Amino acid sequence: MEQTHLGRSGLSVSRLCLGTMNFGPETSEPDSHAIMDRAHAAGVNFFDTANVYGFAAGKGRTEEILGTWFAQGGERREKTVLATKVYGSMTDWPNDTFLSARNLVRACDASLRRLQTDWIDLYQFHHVDLRTPWEEIWQACETLVAQGKVLYVGSSNHAGWQLAAAQEAARNRHFTGLVSEQSIYNLLVRDIEREVVPAAEHYGIGIIPWSPLQGGLLAGVLAKQAGNRRTSERAQARIEEVRPQLQRYEDLCGEWGLAPADVGIAWLLSRPAVTAPIIGPRTMEQFESSLSAVDITLDDAQLAALDEVFPGHRTAPEDYAW
Repeated sequence: MEQTHLGRSGLSVSRLCLGTMNFGPETSEPDSHAIMDRAHAAGVNFFDTANVYGFAAGKGRTEEILGTWFAQGGERREKTVLATKVYGSMTDWPNDTFLSARNLVRACDASLRRLQTDWIDLYQFHHVDLRTPWEEIWQACETLVAQGKVLYVGSSNHAGWQLAAAQEAARNRHFTGLVSEQSIYNLLVRDIEREVVPAAEHYGIGIIPWSPLQGGLLAGVLAKQAGNRRTSERAQARIEEVRPQLQRYEDLCGEWGLAPADVGIAWLLSRPAVTAPIIGPRTMEQFESSLSAVDITLDDAQLAALDEVFPGHRTAPEDYAW
């Protein structure tokens, strides 16, 4: 598995990031442990989670599953670049949400307990908090870094101007600031190309795309549908919205002899500023099927063909102004 630096940092991470959102609510603890062991064996060292993951199994459950895996030893923790997130409500009390200094510090301690570790490699803001000033956010992060509880800081679901505001505030404090931004990015959803990607390139922030296959739409959904797999009414509506594009896409992948899911991830790996797409398997089979994408290099003709099917965006303001 190829390694790359996370943004402008010196931290080396695999070109695929193992997303753990299904661990707990969809995937049992033993199966989750097996997938993580297989990820290490395949050279995937970058794992992403969040304090709120667990959902029906209970908020925090996913972090607990990672914690019991780390507790097995065998250098599991030492070999993992561990990323988790903070922002979402963990209780009904008002100060257990968002990015106040109080919540950042207390939520970090709670994540460390669940994860059974002394440090978090990448602590990410799960969403933007427009009511908390960056000076307060960075003061709390500086404390966590000084204590050795957090090594790097990243964001998620932030706009380009918010990345700029964060980095300029950090610069004024002589603090590193953000090294990564986790955004929705795939062939069907390319909005971040207007301003987030240019901002990330300017500030040396690595992009970590989530939903790289747009909830499975880019994973050969039409072919699977033809195989008589049942599709929910909601999923069917989503398919119909983009059916012509999906058909052209799957036809292209068939001509190239490549699996649509592999092409979707390989395309992301070719994009500027992208560090590692997040793959979020429910099963070992799904994880195994994701590994082959890193061995695919799309040529210029293939990339141009994909742009014709899924038009992207120029940077702002060129995308919408004369």
